[in-house]
Amino acid sequence: MRPARPRATRPSRAERVRSILTVAHSMTVVSDGLHTEVRRLDGATAMGHIHLHAPDGGGRAPSAERVPARLEFTDIAPVPVRDRLRARVTVTGLLAAPYGDGAERSTCMDFGQAVLEDAEGRTFVTLEELEEVETDPIAACEAGMLTHLVADHAELVPLLLRLVRPRPERGMTRAVPLAMDRYGVTLRLEHPHTHEDVRLPFPRPVTEIDQAGPQIHALLAAARRVSHRNGLPA
Repeated sequence: MRPARPRATRPSRAERVRSILTVAHSMTVVSDGLHTEVRRLDGATAMGHIHLHAPDGGGRAPSAERVPARLEFTDIAPVPVRDRLRARVTVTGLLAAPYGDGAERSTCMDFGQAVLEDAEGRTFVTLEELEEVETDPIAACEAGMLTHLVADHAELVPLLLRLVRPRPERGMTRAVPLAMDRYGVTLRLEHPHTHEDVRLPFPRPVTEIDQAGPQIHALLAAARRVSHRNGLPA
């Protein structure tokens, strides 16, 4: 009998890259020495304008005739926290021609590599890995959900802190929801001169956006049970 695989409590590196690329509405394209800022072209995401393909020729121009290009993305926390930059993603590859300011139509790019840089370091992700994973179902709604939590339900954040083990030190100045994905919520605990991030996993990963609300309520219910056991106000 095979041992059970441990349940994932956070997105894989490939999942993070795919979600960042899919929901990004802006990027910087570096090609032929030109830096082009692409922002919300006709309302589509940035990756609606750059289509990644395996470097197999596929009827496109020979490699010698193509132009090296670099796509740069930044993942910024949607709520004000210390150090809002959560990650950088860089995708390199080849274009049939330099990408300039006048590029309004979709462009095909032969994929070279993707690099994710975050607090945990640098990771290289292949096209095959990106194709094997799906976009996080919460990714497109994350910003709205986090800003709603902070603006309209800020009293719930201290409640969620009851789930943090070990309990935060007394020197903490505040806790802010930094991120939310299909596996759980990340809180940033800010101290006078440092900060740390803690994960609160959902009881079950979210597979559809309609499941996000019940999973958040499950975390809150668990926090209230902790409060009840410890004689704390819920």
